[in-house]
Amino acid sequence: MVRPFPLARTSPPARAVAAVGGVTLTILLLAACSGDGGPSPAPSVSEAAPTPAASTPPGPPKYDPQGTAADNLPLFTQVAEQVWGSPQSGEGRAYVDALAAAGFDKSDMQVSEDLSTIGNAAEALQFSVQFGDECLLGQAGPVTGRVVTTVGPALASGGCLLGETRPIDW
Repeated sequence: MVRPFPLARTSPPARAVAAVGGVTLTILLLAACSGDGGPSPAPSVSEAAPTPAASTPPGPPKYDPQGTAADNLPLFTQVAEQVWGSPQSGEGRAYVDALAAAGFDKSDMQVSEDLSTIGNAAEALQFSVQFGDECLLGQAGPVTGRVVTTVGPALASGGCLLGETRPIDW
């Protein structure tokens, strides 16, 4: 004859105590297997959650004569957009003068004519600044409706713009 499990003969309160004791024993055994069962040490600095660094908003772009064309593109673009938003937006000289005022060297610049060959306002002005074998290139006018700037390679023949450009003699 098979004897019933001993808990089957005990009273309900005794079974509850045995069940709680079994659960407690299981928790203790699991704690013993996973470590010393003591409190976890505080996380080290490398384990701590990273705190977001205080970000400083970047200042306005600045001319970097030792930088590349790409380094100076943000300033070139900003200056061109300021001229585009002014009453002189259709005047090539305004772009050259503003770029020179921002630090760019006039001797490295080229600009297209303000007027077409038949005397109409140019549909687009092109202007550039050469940086070694690269160029900052800009275009603005009614055909684009905004300023467009980019970095491109200098021409093998020298300069940045194709065709005849206006002399920068002022």
